[in-house]
Amino acid sequence: MKNIIQVLSFMMLVGLIIGIYFYQNQDPITPPHLNQPNELEQPQPESLQPVDNHAISYTLQNNELNITYNKGKDWLRVPIEKDLLFEGEYSGNKQELIDGSYILTENRAAFLYSEGFNWESKRILLKYSLDQGKTWLDGVVTESFPDMRFRKVDFINDQFGYVIISGGRTMSSEYSLAFLTHDGGKSWKATADFGTMRLISDGGFIDKTTGFLSFGTINPEEPDFYVTQDGGNTWGKAIINIPEQYDRIFVTAEIPVKEGDHLAVLVNQGPNGDYEGGKVKGKFISNDNGLTWEFSMEVQPIETE
Repeated sequence: MKNIIQVLSFMMLVGLIIGIYFYQNQDPITPPHLNQPNELEQPQPESLQPVDNHAISYTLQNNELNITYNKGKDWLRVPIEKDLLFEGEYSGNKQELIDGSYILTENRAAFLYSEGFNWESKRILLKYSLDQGKTWLDGVVTESFPDMRFRKVDFINDQFGYVIISGGRTMSSEYSLAFLTHDGGKSWKATADFGTMRLISDGGFIDKTTGFLSFGTINPEEPDFYVTQDGGNTWGKAIINIPEQYDRIFVTAEIPVKEGDHLAVLVNQGPNGDYEGGKVKGKFISNDNGLTWEFSMEVQPIETE
């Protein structure tokens, strides 16, 4: 009996030694969930590249908005869903931000966008930073607006800025409105109604009291130009005296600029102009702060490489 116990003990010891040997020399067992290629080999984020060669720029790569102040060496993410930047009737090509919908300067970064599921509850918002993207603030331009087509935001100084938007387009009509801020973008107030439903082509303020709106984008025949001299409390149609030889040639007014003691505005040929190649513009001068305009000269297009 004693011999049998000794034999069994010896066999158990040998089995234990063999088991330890195989355990130490076999391939490690990989948990099944770690052996999935789509978890082991996640796609790497695309290296960010600015959309242009400017020191201050942005990118929409990796489905998000990032800004840089040093030609892409460092990046800061803007806390907005990328798709919200293109919400509306007009959404651009989505490869670049819509012209006029943002500001990106050394002192201010601002992005106009909308959120909501229907026009009755769609909010128009401005996300902005005054410290080069380190912190972000939110301004509510309006709590309700139709799907945006035209959109433009700009600031004249640290406190005064404007937003001009249009939406609800049906055929060649739409609703347009301008909003002003006097506290750097925290709060916004709508100006008075313009009195026209034509499609807006451009708009802007040149100071706190003087602003302009230009209408007519489909086959315009003459400038349709509005001015306010009281900060948007009232709007009136400006008179641009087109010389007979330029009738139906110079048809769409741009935004005026201050020139010494008067204002100057360029009037272009619209989408269908063919006078001198379609690029020549008429320059007009106003000596009554934008109420009336007189022809000054033709302006040739600036040649670009």
